[in-house]
Amino acid sequence: MSSQSTMILGSQSSTYDRNTDLKAFDERKIGVKGLVDAGAEKLPSIFVRPREDLSKEFDTCREDLAIPVIDLTHVRQRNSQGEEIIRRLIWASETWGFFQVVNHGIPLEVLDKVIEGVRLFHEQDVEVKKEYYSRDPSKQVWFNSNRDLYHSRAANWRDTLYVSPVLGSEFDPELLPPICR
Repeated sequence: MSSQSTMILGSQSSTYDRNTDLKAFDERKIGVKGLVDAGAEKLPSIFVRPREDLSKEFDTCREDLAIPVIDLTHVRQRNSQGEEIIRRLIWASETWGFFQVVNHGIPLEVLDKVIEGVRLFHEQDVEVKKEYYSRDPSKQVWFNSNRDLYHSRAANWRDTLYVSPVLGSEFDPELLPPICR
């Protein structure tokens, strides 16, 4: 493991400089899978949540919580059913940050191909993925680990391939990594 890896994976102490570790992790452009593939054996400090955050989560855990399910069957109708779907989408986005969509009309084969393409992207050689690594939200396709890396109190153990076409314009599939097309 390189000295840069050692710095990222170092233990937290009274002289711990989170910003230095965040920057070192981000500049490597390898994401969390890259850390694992490089042989990391210890969770980097940037991913360790402060104890006070964890205790707050334990206080709010309830058994009656369920992921919101949005049924798009009537979304195109210009009536109260369509408006209710939009209200539920807004509520789920603001409250949960995610939701499950059903009756969207996308064939299962297409969804399976999307999932396979993303899996194959993340399993590629790190040098190929680095070409897409960015923190520029104006890009239509980019890869990074933790969109809010420099703003959250603890990084999440995830990598993401973002595809965000500009609304109202045609998306150029050539922007996608070849393995995802």
